[in-house]
Amino acid sequence: MSLISAILLGLVQGITEFLPISSSGHLAIAEKLLNVSGGTEVPGFFDVLLHLGTLVAVFVAYWADIREMIVEFFCGVGDIAHHSTPCPLPPARRMILLVIVATLPLFVIVPFKDQIEALSGSIYFVAAALIVTGCMLYFSDRVPKGRKTEKTATMKDALIVGIGQAIATCPGISRSGTTITVGCFMGYERSFAVRFSFIMSIPAILGANILSLKDAFEAGIIWGDVPVYLVGVAVAALSGYACIRLLKMIAAKGKFGAFAYYCWAVGALTIIGTIVKG
Repeated sequence: MSLISAILLGLVQGITEFLPISSSGHLAIAEKLLNVSGGTEVPGFFDVLLHLGTLVAVFVAYWADIREMIVEFFCGVGDIAHHSTPCPLPPARRMILLVIVATLPLFVIVPFKDQIEALSGSIYFVAAALIVTGCMLYFSDRVPKGRKTEKTATMKDALIVGIGQAIATCPGISRSGTTITVGCFMGYERSFAVRFSFIMSIPAILGANILSLKDAFEAGIIWGDVPVYLVGVAVAALSGYACIRLLKMIAAKGKFGAFAYYCWAVGALTIIGTIVKG
């Protein structure tokens, strides 16, 4: 893989992982354009590293929340052992439970992992999924502002957002766009919908990478390309962090609809370009 390809793919991953425009969809389109690995997929090991790069961005952007959740996790274990669990639960501890519940639907789709990943080979499916993402974002701006946070969101709310995350494993369906939109429909306060979307992505990304590592090693690692891979990872982490900060500001203004027009344009142009190219 060339350095330019690694940088471009890292940039695409970092930008599209967090902006609600589907990283998987854009990577599938970019791979076709760059003709990486036959235009079907990036090397498996590089794909894993790219996602870990964006995971670093989440930890940096939300470290205060994550640190508090880690502390509350151990406090919770201690309270259970001493039969002294407080009621109501501290917000950070409730956040842990919400994330766990939201992650459960992902286990349902694990048996279908290969079939879902294979969908990235259909450029028409990816383009249509981007158009669907645009529709979700368009309607998210028209939902009345919610007030729920980790203090008041129910486990049912989290489960429904988690179902949205499971659906978003399909290439072209934005994970952040879907979970933020579903969160808004469930009455989440907009900034909390964004924060919950990113924090709940941690177990999802880690789990997906663990499942992909075996395939990556079986496919073989070109160790001479690892330095190039690391450049792409750094680009993914830096651009991802910048996009998280940008989305925080956009969420505060409730202006996700602008991304809807972008997704519609990319989806439509991809379909038209593929038809013209034959």
